[in-house]
Amino acid sequence: MPNKSLPLENRVAIVTGGSRGIGAGIAETLASRGAKVAITFTSEMNKIKGFGTSADAITIQADLRNVASAKLIVDTTVKAFGPVIHILVNNAGVSYKGASIGTTSIEDHNSIFDVNVRAVFFMGEAVAPHLPNKGGRIINIGSAAGREPFGLPIYCASKAAIEGFTRCWAAELGSKGHTVNQVNPGAVETDMLREVDISVTNMLKAMTHMENRFGQPQDIADVVGFLAEESSRWITGQVISASGGLAMY
Repeated sequence: MPNKSLPLENRVAIVTGGSRGIGAGIAETLASRGAKVAITFTSEMNKIKGFGTSADAITIQADLRNVASAKLIVDTTVKAFGPVIHILVNNAGVSYKGASIGTTSIEDHNSIFDVNVRAVFFMGEAVAPHLPNKGGRIINIGSAAGREPFGLPIYCASKAAIEGFTRCWAAELGSKGHTVNQVNPGAVETDMLREVDISVTNMLKAMTHMENRFGQPQDIADVVGFLAEESSRWITGQVISASGGLAMY
């Protein structure tokens, strides 16, 4: 019988960008449910200083702008936990300050798309051969900005792009018993939100119908935790707005 208190026991998960904010909340939630978690970080500045669970966890330094990082992450995870990877959470993402037409350089564009889009694709490609015979989970973290004109066109477009991966992978992997879904957070109280102009964040808070507050990382992590479990087996190809009503699909 499955351990109801540890529904992810003996499952292996990768969480990209798991050193802080939403990613850290997701990593801790999966670990608290029994998963063995590989957590990626970019630089020593955002490396996890402690992981307060009894579950097995490793950290992997990798810059997802480098295409080779996907293989590095998967190889390191397999070496630590064995050949099967049950859960992939594509959480790592970056934003930028440019907004209106004519203010975005090609370097800005590439910086956003390399992490928010290309890395998601190649992480999926690298993990797919290691999914179990049945019951694998790929969970992409998008943004409410993927469907709303919040004034960051390259960022919004990058988050919209991965919805295509989500649906196509769900169709392709469904016959093998794997699910692929996307979670679109709204305004969540993280370092990234604190970089946004206060006039914009005040607007987002006012538009968040649930209690008119910012989301917390745990609000998103709990949704991801559910999608990672067996109880979500009949949900696939979906984009779930976890935004407190900021975006309603």
